[in-house]
Amino acid sequence: MFAGHIGAGLAIGRADRRINVGVLISAALLLDAVLWLFILLGWESVSIPADFAASHQPHFTFPYSHSLVGSLAWSVFAALAAYWWLPRSGGMKLRVAALVGAAAFSHWLLDALVHAPELPLAGPQSRMVGLGLWAAIPLALTVEGLVVAAGLWLYLPRAPISRGSKCGVFALGAVALGFTIVGMTVAPPPPSADVMAAGSLITVLIVIALAWWLGKVPAES
Repeated sequence: MFAGHIGAGLAIGRADRRINVGVLISAALLLDAVLWLFILLGWESVSIPADFAASHQPHFTFPYSHSLVGSLAWSVFAALAAYWWLPRSGGMKLRVAALVGAAAFSHWLLDALVHAPELPLAGPQSRMVGLGLWAAIPLALTVEGLVVAAGLWLYLPRAPISRGSKCGVFALGAVALGFTIVGMTVAPPPPSADVMAAGSLITVLIVIALAWWLGKVPAES
């Protein structure tokens, strides 16, 4: 799931539109940024199975970025980072931190919905979970599309950003969903795990940068 995480960040942005929604989208994509970086560093791994052309599902070993315990730890890290570095004061800082932490943890919840049972609860030898919605690709993509649509519908109407930025946010969600559909249906197998990780990390970072730029809230808001 990729576009769905953007949709989750947008939906959580409804709770406080004074926050740059790029912050929440960044938090929602944090676990994937960590995953692809860790794969490039050799700390986690991804393999491309022989049936990838039919299943479009790589196999992951990702106890540090995508275990339940790891996801909770990264969510706490994101919340603390938001508390210390974002320019809010008093109780507002706590609210922002809570929303950022929730956005980060939403990643694990959505992944647990679509992944096969490969998400560890703790370390690599712990119980694996995952409802495996990707086994029914049309249904999985429908659910992901609904998450994106819900996020756009919840966030955009009263967002304190320009009309052009609203169009940009809509386009970002739509393009991300389009890439997700292509990746899960007709995309050829990547040439190697490292190429897949590098390309995916670059994509995540570009989306985060665009989300921050588009979601910039004027100071008077």
